[in-house]
Amino acid sequence: MTGPVILVVGARPNFMKIAPIHAELKRRGIAQILLHTGQHYDENMSKVFFDDLGMPQPDIYLGIGSGSHATQTAKVMVEFEKVCNEHKPSMVVVVGDVNSTVACSMVCAKEWIPCAHVEAGLRSFDREMPEEINRLITDAIADLLLTPSPDGDENLRKEGVAEERIKRVGNIMIDSLINNLERSRSSTIHADLGIEKGAYGVLTLHRPSNVDEKDAFLRILDALEPIGERIPLVFPLHPRTRARAEEFGLTERLESIPNIVLTGPAGYLDFVALMADSKIVLTDSGGLQEETTALGIPCLTLRENTERPITVTEGTNTIVGCNQKLIETTAFETLTGKGKAGRVPDLWDGKTAERIADVLLEHISNGD
Repeated sequence: MTGPVILVVGARPNFMKIAPIHAELKRRGIAQILLHTGQHYDENMSKVFFDDLGMPQPDIYLGIGSGSHATQTAKVMVEFEKVCNEHKPSMVVVVGDVNSTVACSMVCAKEWIPCAHVEAGLRSFDREMPEEINRLITDAIADLLLTPSPDGDENLRKEGVAEERIKRVGNIMIDSLINNLERSRSSTIHADLGIEKGAYGVLTLHRPSNVDEKDAFLRILDALEPIGERIPLVFPLHPRTRARAEEFGLTERLESIPNIVLTGPAGYLDFVALMADSKIVLTDSGGLQEETTALGIPCLTLRENTERPITVTEGTNTIVGCNQKLIETTAFETLTGKGKAGRVPDLWDGKTAERIADVLLEHISNGD
């Protein structure tokens, strides 16, 4: 092994995926560089997560900031290429499906730097989602495709990926969840928000398909009304969602939902505490579909599809889209004890970082 392993984070969902890998490589004494592209620049959505996850501050911060998909991707590529030329990494690890993921993987492909993609093979089969395009491109060019579940393996095979590039390692999100579940018990979030454990729901909403279109946004708010009459709903507002509510004149409508508890973006430990003690989760997030399955919490996904189908076939997840009647009906069934129980899928065992480290080091030592 010559150069260091570069671990790339860009947006909030990446932090939980990189943290256990960083810790495992450190435990093994492997030289590494933690690089933050700065794609998410809100302090509550970046710095707090580093603190909560016990990660050191990044060795390199690119400070890319917001912008269009093309602008972000291009800026990351330009700056990341400079980093690679200076540090000559033996491996770059990218995670998930954000713009930083695809940008850094493209630099690696053009510079002949080995690249591993964690959470490879996930497909929503919806190319209107920018994340889907990022997944497809990254998986087409990364050297190692580290999958969380059998459906990921099968998707890659159907796309003609060589078998030796596919390595099923399990779900890295669950490593962070298991590692931090006990620490989250010390959170004061329930007292701070005035809610009773086990007697509330959690709502997250940020996808462009839900919040960038006023009609879709309004349909979801209308569906929340009768649910809020039955149970308090804690809603940590994503900056994008707050901005769109103000732009569409929906802030007052949002605040009028019965028992809605609006709060800013929560830190990781606070949010784990919220999720673990909730009765139901309504979300358009990919990661929460997995975490609720691991915790056995019923999840209603406010999307028409999912790149994590195993959470539906084996877990606690139900796809409800933004269909007002379906959201209400499924939520009421769940609140009366008829929600999905599910099971925890194989290799969602908190040891994924160990398997990832094994694969990375074998690849580096073989000089593949």
